[in-house]
Amino acid sequence: MKYKRILLKISGEALMGSESFGISPEMIQYVASEIQAVHAEDVQHALVIGAGNIFRGVAGASKGMDRANADYMGMLATVINSLAVQDALEQKSVETRVMSAIGMQSVCEPYIRRRALRHMAKGRVVILAAGTGNPYFTTDTAAVLRALEIEADVIMKATRVDGVYDLDPEKHPEAVRFDTLTYTQVLQDNLRVMDAAGISLARDEKLPIMVFNMKKAGNIVKAAAGDKVGTLVVE
Repeated sequence: MKYKRILLKISGEALMGSESFGISPEMIQYVASEIQAVHAEDVQHALVIGAGNIFRGVAGASKGMDRANADYMGMLATVINSLAVQDALEQKSVETRVMSAIGMQSVCEPYIRRRALRHMAKGRVVILAAGTGNPYFTTDTAAVLRALEIEADVIMKATRVDGVYDLDPEKHPEAVRFDTLTYTQVLQDNLRVMDAAGISLARDEKLPIMVFNMKKAGNIVKAAAGDKVGTLVVE
């Protein structure tokens, strides 16, 4: 494996599968199988999971809800998704810990950097829930922050398409895919790999970002091996 420690960012929408809302049991099992495969390669890894399948803070704020309250609701939704993925992984005998930036000791551990590193050193998958614990920050930014804190070699963003395009490939068949991009290109061209705060933080610390299609079986293992399965954003 090219990367020995990775952070995998999965959107909440990815957990819906073919459903229009919530969590698809079939999709959860598929995601767990893909994570189990890379775990078997002795790659240390953590997960950050979004909450778009349940509640998106920005959407709530756009409808008149207080932005801070809406974001806290989104953070709680990420805990629900994280517990669902944990259950699916442990059914496959993959030892997993959920660590939350918001204290809720009855269901998961508080996020402590050194404890997260120790869990990974012992071969456990760590799911980092509740974003940064602060409103106004997306799970994309939280993923970059946590990747830096755990000293990940790369952040892998699993999406519905096989990389970054100049246009939305689901709406524009003529869209062109990029094999590599720089952080500056992403920001200047507004390519929406992730939000600007996350890209800027990754650029400052030279953290590579790989964007790939999670729906293709085996792509996580291939990405961890360094194969070209999507778009790589580097300095």
